[in-house]
Amino acid sequence: MSISGVNRYFGLSGSGLDIDSIVSDLMKVQRLKQDKIKQNKTLTEWKRSDYREVNNAMRTLRDSVFSMKLQRTFQAKDASSSNEGIVKVSASNNALAGGNTVKVTALAGNARLNSSAEVTFNSSGTNLQEQLGLASTDPIVFTVNGSAEISIDPSTDTINSMVGKINNADAGITAFYDETLNRMFISSNETGAEAAIDFENVSNASELFGALNLGADPFAAVYGNDAAFELNGTALTQSSNQFTIAGVSYTLTGTSTTETAYVNISSDTDGIYESIKTFVELYNTTIEEINSKITEDRDKNYRPLTDDEREELTDDQEEDWEEIAKTGLLRNDLIVSGILTDMRSALGSIVSGVDSDYSTLASIGITTGDYTERGKLYIDEDKLMEAIGDNPEAVMDLFTNASDVDSEEGLAVRLYDDLNNGIDKLISKAGSDSSFSAVDNSYLGKEIDEYEEQITIWDDRLEKIEERYYTQFSALETALSRMNQQSSWLYGMLSSGS
Repeated sequence: MSISGVNRYFGLSGSGLDIDSIVSDLMKVQRLKQDKIKQNKTLTEWKRSDYREVNNAMRTLRDSVFSMKLQRTFQAKDASSSNEGIVKVSASNNALAGGNTVKVTALAGNARLNSSAEVTFNSSGTNLQEQLGLASTDPIVFTVNGSAEISIDPSTDTINSMVGKINNADAGITAFYDETLNRMFISSNETGAEAAIDFENVSNASELFGALNLGADPFAAVYGNDAAFELNGTALTQSSNQFTIAGVSYTLTGTSTTETAYVNISSDTDGIYESIKTFVELYNTTIEEINSKITEDRDKNYRPLTDDEREELTDDQEEDWEEIAKTGLLRNDLIVSGILTDMRSALGSIVSGVDSDYSTLASIGITTGDYTERGKLYIDEDKLMEAIGDNPEAVMDLFTNASDVDSEEGLAVRLYDDLNNGIDKLISKAGSDSSFSAVDNSYLGKEIDEYEEQITIWDDRLEKIEERYYTQFSALETALSRMNQQSSWLYGMLSSGS
């Protein structure tokens, strides 16, 4: 197959030369120059991929560091109740630490309108008239809670379709007919003194509501009730059994006029510890991954395979070769090494302007390992838990302190900025997998484009070279053919002369 895609089958010519094989061998020599460009392009693509892997790892770490520079990460609160049969509690980050007392005298309730006695119900009936024994077949129309109008036809509606109309009226109530108990249950969807069940503008509804045993006067509005309780001795009410006061979420679960539930709000030391631990683990994983890239050995004897070389290898051999060829492309890379140095410097420095007893990672029990581990962090659990328990605010300042003075910035603030700067450098060098643009304007992206242009130029050049070779061999064949004809003629003349 020629470069241009035209098949030629010269095979053994009149001269006895295998022209296709000769041209193929000549073209292999010519392709060496293009193969080198292709190899350089592949190496650059591999290197770009390695840079982007580092970039992705740093972006993941940056997202974790972002939460570490927020005060709310260190302001987590733990809430407990001495009696969850009365009240359950949870606390937001801005809740004040301390103790509260709770007495509950009433739980918030829904407005309810239920059958006062069992309903006489004919389960074999096909409509309300038959099911409830209604005499009238006139349409029954009423309004619920002042807005939703409901129309019932006793000759076509059933108990189930009536319940469905009430529930779908968006009136803030839910109805249910229990055929086992033969009772109607109607409840407001909300609790509290303002929750209501109020049937108004009633037309011919008395017989229906009477058949359902909905009380002496089912058209009188029914209301729910508020929760009533004392918080630290102050009498309060709420429309729901779940509410939040001063950052503490309360769920009232029972009443007691004599027993007091004690609520305690304190710093969530376990939660803060876990946040720091998670950050340290991700930091260690990230720098280990990046360090492996800049310390890998590079064997320059293993270059990307050419097409001809691939044909001589099995799939497994090709995979093994490329695995070695891709290794060590970022060895001692200045950009990546510089980013790692900045990260280690950010976490290893002193934070000025905060409590001097909590101004370094080491002061709260986080230290670096042996120098061969290239910045890996280790946590002294007891020392860290002690620091969080003794002075959580100082631990928070160590990570989150904001300042216009660089030396006073918290460690997470510094690291976040260094990671952003590093990511920008990597994007400038190699682009980003997350880029929304199809065009890679990074340094390596442009370099790859240049290689592609050179490869295209060489495709045209090789096609012309191959054409020239075939043209030359065709001319050679023509000349040899003429010489053979002349030789035959001379031989014939000499033979006839003898």
